[in-house]
Order: sequence, then structure tokens, then C-alpha cells
Amino acid sequence: MPLPEHNLLFGFEPKLTDEQREYVDSIFDNQLTIVNAKSGTGKTTLAVACAKLIGKPLIYVFSPVQEKAMGFRPGTQQAKEKEYLQPLVDALLKINEVPARVVFDEENVDALKAGHIWVYPKSHIFARGTNIEDCTVIIDEVQNYTRSELKKLLTRIHDNCTVIMIGHVGQIDLDRPEKSGFAPYIEHFRNEPYCRIVELSVNFRGKLAQKADELSW
Repeated sequence: MPLPEHNLLFGFEPKLTDEQREYVDSIFDNQLTIVNAKSGTGKTTLAVACAKLIGKPLIYVFSPVQEKAMGFRPGTQQAKEKEYLQPLVDALLKINEVPARVVFDEENVDALKAGHIWVYPKSHIFARGTNIEDCTVIIDEVQNYTRSELKKLLTRIHDNCTVIMIGHVGQIDLDRPEKSGFAPYIEHFRNEPYCRIVELSVNFRGKLAQKADELSW
């Protein structure tokens, strides 16, 4: 069923465009929702808001494009990864969640007790034998995953999960953009009955951000 009737979705429901409503309804209706949209369209915020309503533990997987350089920078692994988590942090704040309390953190006693969001850079979740069960899974910046990386992740997900793949084919940051697995997987899942592919076009950051995004490479 779609977004439950009379649910305000943390204040977003009355403001949803037709495209965003299709996106939100798909998250509740389908096991897999793939959204191909430019930045500023609300794709991560709405995914996190829906995950909160679904009520299952959330696994947020992100793609650190400069992952190989992480080991050469100062600080803990968690500190190095923090810069990639801003979309998740922003989304949590918009639904009145305190990131420090809900994101699982072994070094934070409060988060250790209350945390129900697990965050992984893409390589960490590819350990042999990993099972992802009964969770909501958000895979962000999917355009920066290779086909092989996506396959390793998606083949570990059980049918009792809700999966949201977020990306944009026009924002690939890989050294070799042709290695991105996002477009191939869009077509691979397009006709599956449990999947919906949606696009968002309105940039809510405003005219400057919208115009900047229109410049082609």
C-alpha cells in the first residue's frame, strides 16, 4: 500500500510534487525503488523519512569515491568517513532525529544503546557471508558503484527488506564513468514486478543550483 492516508510524513506530505509522491508511494509499495534524479530533488531526505515510518532498522550504504585514499589521511576511519555522511545527517535533522543518538556508534554509549541506523562505506559490507535481513536499505550515490560492487551488495539482501537505490546518471565521479553499474542495473530491474524506477526533476535548492546543474561536461 502507498503512504498511509493522513500521514504527514514529518511535514513533507502536503508539499510533495507528483513525482515525489510517486517516489514515496513506491517505497511503501515495492521491495525495490530506484530513483534517478539530480541533486537537490529531495531523494535522500524522503528516503530516510520513509525508512523511519517503515520502522525497521536502517542500513545506509554510501560510496566514498576516494576510498583508496582514506588510509593515507589522518584520523580514525570513522572521522575519514564523516564527510560522506552529510546527506544522511541532513535528512535525519529534517525529521527531528538526533544523528548522534540514532546512528550506531561503538564509541558513543548512548548511540550504542539506542542506535538503529548502521552506516557502511561500500567496501565494508561486501564481506563474504554477509546477510541483510528485515531492514530498510538505502544505497546512496549509486552512480559511483561499479556493476560488480552493486552485484556484491544486492545479492546479500533478503526479500524481507525494503531497498532504495539513489543516484543520478549525470553525476558519475568514477575515473572511468563507463564502469558505473547504475544505468545497467536500472535496465536490469526495469520490468520486475517488485521494482519501480522514478525520476525527480525539481531542484528545491533554488534557481542558482538548478542552473548550475544544467551545465554539461
